[in-house]
Amino acid sequence: MTAVRQEGGIVLIDAGMAFPDEEMPGIDLVLPDFSYLRDHRDELRGIVLTHGHEDHVGALPYLLREFADVPVYGTRLTLGLVRPKLAEFGIKRADLREVKAGDTIDVSNFGLEFINVNHSIPDAVAIALRTAAGIVVFSGDYKVDLTPIEGAPMDLSRYAALGEEGVLAYFGDSTNSERPGYVPSERVVGETFNEVFETAQGRIIVASFASHIHRISQVVEAAKQHGRLVGVTGRSMIRNVQIARELGYLDLPQEMYVDQRDVNQIPDSDIVILTTGSQGEPMAALSRIAAGTHRTIEAGPGDVVIISATPVPGNERGVSRTINSLMKRGAEVLYTPLRAVHVSGHAAREEQKLVLSLLKPRYLVPVHGEFRHLRHHAETGVGMGIPRENIFVLENGDRMEFRDGKARKIEPVPAGMFLVDAGTVADTSESIMRERQQLSEEGMFIVVARINAQTGDLLGPPDVISRGFVDPQAQNGLVDESIGVVTNTLQRTASSHVTDWGELKKAIRKDLSGFLSQKTRKRPIILPLIVEV
Repeated sequence: MTAVRQEGGIVLIDAGMAFPDEEMPGIDLVLPDFSYLRDHRDELRGIVLTHGHEDHVGALPYLLREFADVPVYGTRLTLGLVRPKLAEFGIKRADLREVKAGDTIDVSNFGLEFINVNHSIPDAVAIALRTAAGIVVFSGDYKVDLTPIEGAPMDLSRYAALGEEGVLAYFGDSTNSERPGYVPSERVVGETFNEVFETAQGRIIVASFASHIHRISQVVEAAKQHGRLVGVTGRSMIRNVQIARELGYLDLPQEMYVDQRDVNQIPDSDIVILTTGSQGEPMAALSRIAAGTHRTIEAGPGDVVIISATPVPGNERGVSRTINSLMKRGAEVLYTPLRAVHVSGHAAREEQKLVLSLLKPRYLVPVHGEFRHLRHHAETGVGMGIPRENIFVLENGDRMEFRDGKARKIEPVPAGMFLVDAGTVADTSESIMRERQQLSEEGMFIVVARINAQTGDLLGPPDVISRGFVDPQAQNGLVDESIGVVTNTLQRTASSHVTDWGELKKAIRKDLSGFLSQKTRKRPIILPLIVEV
């Protein structure tokens, strides 16, 4: 999410979200901080979407809750994917304005041009933003695919024309900046699918991102060529397939479509199943198939499972677990690098060089990727002749000012993370995240002690209950020893006439934590409960 501000207002480029990593247990989604937009509420003139992936549109429902009247500009498929998300949030009257590649529009005193690019989803565009300072180009997510399976190749001629006109700054996709060469065409995956479909005797199951409409289309085309019907499972996959069919981006005739409840009525050799779960998500359809807990679909000997994606950093363990479980059930599992069942939708280094050579930007701002990706993109820019001082590697909250043809970093703005926890948005603190991490790794001890309200004397042995700490059969008297530690602590506090709950709990935590650490080298969460009698 990038805000561009000049006299006359603010235009927002994309409104994406992120998924939580392993250090965010219990968190559903990660949203950008809207504080800057709230501080300039009256200046926001429009939200411009480059394509329909979650990391570019996922925060839009939360944003429109607060900025309901702001127009949203996007291509047909992008808005088609956005509408049901808004409906889930009860947003029925959003001002959605459809554009297409090649269009030019004015938003306040900004001029916007939408430029066709190739990505793993149809209707992706780059944005050329005409400002008072000059032309600023936002790449969106892109690759240079000269043989795309849908639509025209990326409009490199338009990039060249903008370069001749003069581009002030380029905000470029950096995801694959470490990867040399060029990313293969999406058609390579289609060729692999046809090879697999040609030889497979049993059921074929293909796992992909639900938003990867091009990949889904490749599966459908292979099914047509080899006489298979297409089953669909996974909530987001079912929804996106329906949207893509309705809007004409997926040619899947009704007579080929099989509801997930009916897949077992079709012979294994006559069906392919599209599913979610390519990232090993525990509750996704493929994970449930691998675990044998899916309500209608099983995998076993004779089946071929294609994982048509690469793991997002942090998901490797879950993907590996899913693959192992499927193989234990007897299924053959195909994934990169065993077969060419996935290609990236993001430009590699030579493609980035090509874009830079066409646009010839005065300033380069690498975006979209981890910090190391941004730095590698910056080095590519240096190699292409952009002065190092004209390249800005920014972090969340950083601000750039363009004035009189020159750029500089200025005072940053607040840009923390807002976490969706149990369906609600909260600025969940680091302490809560640390506690959740500790619970997941170290477990918990609950201590229940009854004391005399007047004297603080312990009335009977305390109860100690452990959860997620040590297997009960392997505790070897640890709980009994813990009871002794708590008893000694409360006898000591009683002799000092301590009756304050806070002090008693603090003493229990300190003594019991030290004991358990010494015994087990673990520090579980300790939850003392004091009952006064």
